[in-house]
Amino acid sequence: MALGCPWCYVGKARFEKALRDFPYRDEVEVVHRSFELDPGRAKGDVQPVITMLTKKYGMSAAQAEAGEDNLGAQAAAEGLDYRTRGRDHGSTFDMHRLLHFAKEQNRQEQLLDLLYRANFAEERSLFDGDERLVELAVAAGLEAAAVRAVLADAEAYADDVRADEREAAQLGASGVPFFVLDRTYGVSGAQPAEVFAQALTQAYGERPSLEIVDGGDGADACGPDGCAVPQH
Repeated sequence: MALGCPWCYVGKARFEKALRDFPYRDEVEVVHRSFELDPGRAKGDVQPVITMLTKKYGMSAAQAEAGEDNLGAQAAAEGLDYRTRGRDHGSTFDMHRLLHFAKEQNRQEQLLDLLYRANFAEERSLFDGDERLVELAVAAGLEAAAVRAVLADAEAYADDVRADEREAAQLGASGVPFFVLDRTYGVSGAQPAEVFAQALTQAYGERPSLEIVDGGDGADACGPDGCAVPQH
């Protein structure tokens, strides 16, 4: 997951659509991993998205705006709000640290959705200081004091973020969104829900089955009704 990645925002919605219709969805555990689009960016270094796109990719402002319009249409097709103008871009490292803290509190999914919405759909900047992050974390069900403590300690959960990024590199994820199924199949990009559905079905169908080894000696065992007491 990359919090500044609009295709991750759209791709997450498409994957979740496929998962909702997957017959074995209750057996699927979804784990979100950190990925920074701009890991070298300093905290407080914030600039408009259109400006960032023109400088980083050498495109014109018109091209950048057309790209944002396309993303807005793609997001709308998934039922997502998307501001095509006026968004900004900055470091997401603290947000990733907070997401690891939220995972310990079983609130990661809630915080992730709020961060995505704040970045791509809301007028107020996601990069409007630590108190903005505190507000969102509290809305996700976390305690304000604990959130401020994490933000105040620059090394809190930093190793967890870096470990995720190292793992992504090892798995061959050079860009995002990137979905890994059962550590066997990789799906790159914000694919249509149908592609995710096919990948889920394939990964599930090719899981190794458990082979039972029976020595044939009628070894004792416990079952749902308890354990039989040996008779002498």
